[in-house]
Amino acid sequence: MLSESYAEFNTSTFRLAVAQFEEAADHLDLDLRLRERLKLPQRTLIVSVPIRMDNGSVKVYEGYRVQHDTALGPSKGGVRFHPDVHLGEVAALAMWMTWKSALVGLPYGGAKGGVRVAPEKLSLAELERLTRRYTAEIAPLIGPDEDIPAPDVGTNAQVMAWMMDTYSQQVGYAVPGVVTGKPLSIGGSLGREDATGRGVVEVIGEALKRFNMKMAEATAVVQGFGNVGMHTAKILYEAGAKVLAVSDAKG
Repeated sequence: MLSESYAEFNTSTFRLAVAQFEEAADHLDLDLRLRERLKLPQRTLIVSVPIRMDNGSVKVYEGYRVQHDTALGPSKGGVRFHPDVHLGEVAALAMWMTWKSALVGLPYGGAKGGVRVAPEKLSLAELERLTRRYTAEIAPLIGPDEDIPAPDVGTNAQVMAWMMDTYSQQVGYAVPGVVTGKPLSIGGSLGREDATGRGVVEVIGEALKRFNMKMAEATAVVQGFGNVGMHTAKILYEAGAKVLAVSDAKG
């Protein structure tokens, strides 16, 4: 259960993350004091992101960066630009990032960030101004040894390039390690774009083994056709599965 003192996190997404954690903690017989600490983020930042629109007006968007835990190393997690982004969702995603890193033995904690905005409604210039202002506002919390943003829903390699450049301007030298998912030309990793989709297919392959099935016998429906869904569908097809349908936000 969540304390009333933390009502700002009390959303359905965050309650789901906490319920999953408590179920795992029961199996681990985790110390009650440690449970209370790990149910809530270590650090939370809410920022105003004012930008000048192309028509000369000024709009102010709300942005977030949440660091759930840094016990294993610097926190790590994506940045979402989406109109439904809110603090509870970002906090839940940061918590899930902590568990994902820990389960596979990576020396990272979990973090997440976002801005409540519909990026498709912005011009490229407006999107750049939004990204750079958001980066400047969260700059005190991020860095290669502190917290490393990455692309997520509504963001891409271009957004990461702007984030890296803005942070680098503030410190006075190029810092490619401040973000992941940036273009190859400025230090990005080959294979990063399709890595998540490839990971989904790897997990599906392991699940099929449990059911004594072969990939060529499987059918698939992919919900979402962004960076993850697109590559998942493509790699499933290449692996022999029959992809029956895909969908995106428009149908």
